[in-house]
Amino acid sequence: MTSVAIKSSLVALLVAALPSPVHSADILHDQTRSSVEAGSVPALSAATRISGRTSVIDGRTLWFPKGGHKVRLALIDVCELPQWSYDPRRDGESMIPKPVPCGPLAKAWLKRTVGSAQVTCIVRAYDADSALLGYCSVRGRDLALEMVRVGWARVNSPAPAEYLTWQSYAKSARHGMWATYVLDMPEWRRKAVDRTLSRRPIADFNLLAERETEISPPFEDARRRPKRTDR
Repeated sequence: MTSVAIKSSLVALLVAALPSPVHSADILHDQTRSSVEAGSVPALSAATRISGRTSVIDGRTLWFPKGGHKVRLALIDVCELPQWSYDPRRDGESMIPKPVPCGPLAKAWLKRTVGSAQVTCIVRAYDADSALLGYCSVRGRDLALEMVRVGWARVNSPAPAEYLTWQSYAKSARHGMWATYVLDMPEWRRKAVDRTLSRRPIADFNLLAERETEISPPFEDARRRPKRTDR
């Protein structure tokens, strides 16, 4: 087999040669819901406003040093910090797709958006780990919506139409993680054994090979490509 044919076969490794996903790739039909959405965690007795300078913990979580509040952005989910996705394009002559640190990149974008500005959050509930769950803005910009717009977050259902519209745009434009093979975050949390920052990319390659769901467009793109391109 020629080297071109070998590379073509490897492109299909994450798609046609693997088991078909159990659920639709369309996240609007994804049956996974967070515990907050399912109503299993307590709401606050009244909406609470928190404002101040923050530190960014990950791509959806902020820390307010003054007051010691940890606030998670409502309505979205992002890659965890140890999580890797894969760029469909090869890295030189490597037979494995190029790993993409989707968790750190999501954190970096949120950190860039927040900068040193004051953040205001309206919190209404607790997340599963007792973090506050809220709607946060900086300089009048909805932080969760900004993460969706640039493709580093996906929308949890139900969500406002504006969120879904921007997500559709980001997916069509292949922004952020939508340009990669990425495992849906709830599935990653269920299956990942090593959740340290030293997690190796191959661990997520293996999880992708056993995936139950497909949320990113490159999976469908790969299915449309011919099995061979050397003729």
